[in-house]
Amino acid sequence: MQDQNPLFPKIQSLVLSFDFTVISKDRKDTLQPLVEFVQSKFDYQQEIRLNLICTHNSRRSHLAQVWAQTAAHYYGIGNIFCYSGGTEATALFPKVTETLEKSGFKIKVLSEGNNPVYMIKFSENEIPVIVFSKTYDDDFNPQNRFAAIMTCSQADGGCPFITGAEKRIAITYEDPKDFDNTIEQTEKYQERSLQIATEMFYVFSQIKK
Repeated sequence: MQDQNPLFPKIQSLVLSFDFTVISKDRKDTLQPLVEFVQSKFDYQQEIRLNLICTHNSRRSHLAQVWAQTAAHYYGIGNIFCYSGGTEATALFPKVTETLEKSGFKIKVLSEGNNPVYMIKFSENEIPVIVFSKTYDDDFNPQNRFAAIMTCSQADGGCPFITGAEKRIAITYEDPKDFDNTIEQTEKYQERSLQIATEMFYVFSQIKK
């Protein structure tokens, strides 16, 4: 895998270990609509807006947002803006930031409280990803001309229509929350993060320049 733009060393090392052959054909078929959406926008030099959506905007949608933005940078896909949201707002679960820090991201808390705001940085000179829990139609997120990526089956089933979305794509992941407060928690959050990372990097590796 040839890098296009540098990441922090630990992330860079992790990315070089990704093996796209572990992604099944069925799963690649699931990812293909996202590849096609990004490619079509890229071809016409249009802004690419992805809103990663889950029920509580607390785990999977944030992991997908951060890894998608990182992958786009790595492969030199500019003019892309990744967001996340939920059908309701809660708070980013702390295990998510802990998992990303272990992967090499640099994270700062911008504000505390019931719904903290975090700055997550993947490269020295790139704009960090700002994350906090919000609804998918929050003013912070795009209001039109975006792809709605449904990252959990509950949100996918519960939101058949996303206002303003140009395209709606279901790429669902199992919830690491099922392992909260168990001895497997750390392992399962890392496993889900790596699955999402590998698939987001696969998507952007497919974009033809």
